[in-house]
Amino acid sequence: MKSLTIFFILITFNMMAETDFDKAEKLYKAEKYEQAKPLLETVIKENPNHYKAIEYLGDIAGHQKQWDASITYYTKLKNQFPKNANYWYKYGGSMGMKAKSVNKFKALGMIDDIEGSFLKAAELDKKHIETRWALVMLYIELPGIIGGSEKKALKYSDELMNLSKVDGHLSKGYIDEYFSRYKKAEVNYLKAHEIGNSKTTFQKLYNLYLNKLKDKAKATKLKEQFEK
Repeated sequence: MKSLTIFFILITFNMMAETDFDKAEKLYKAEKYEQAKPLLETVIKENPNHYKAIEYLGDIAGHQKQWDASITYYTKLKNQFPKNANYWYKYGGSMGMKAKSVNKFKALGMIDDIEGSFLKAAELDKKHIETRWALVMLYIELPGIIGGSEKKALKYSDELMNLSKVDGHLSKGYIDEYFSRYKKAEVNYLKAHEIGNSKTTFQKLYNLYLNKLKDKAKATKLKEQFEK
């Protein structure tokens, strides 16, 4: 009986010890963002320097496409931790998404900040895959007159290849597909799928067959093989 009493006391103590942040983190990881948000806001009211709570709020704002809010959260993080590559990457990503939602003139004024943030992240972390993907996409999508360059994109695609063969081939396939070099894109996507055999590699190759090469037979065969 005594051991049972101690057991229940311990359970009660553990339940009481669970903080708002603990609850919020569980909700966040379960993708219950609306429920996690007010708890996280309470956490940073009580402790303005709770940086994990700030990061989660930035992530939630991003999921909700509230770019100004996410930029504010990530600005605080990158300023407080200027050597953290991930904070620079998230800040640049939020800036990039905001640029896509505003008029072209305003977006033009944001490009240097976006590029600079990604370059800073890449410099700080030589193995940061997401940043290199962001730079590949940025340099491909930007017009040449404002800094777009296939050569620059290929530089970061090569770095991806050294870090991850799957990401390397996917990024090269992405570049080829962007410039309508569909047969070359097929070669790279095939190599990526042979190595990774993931939902992502399948989807890239399947979409290329179906929507760009207009080869329904190849698309169907690929799908059947992947779903076996």
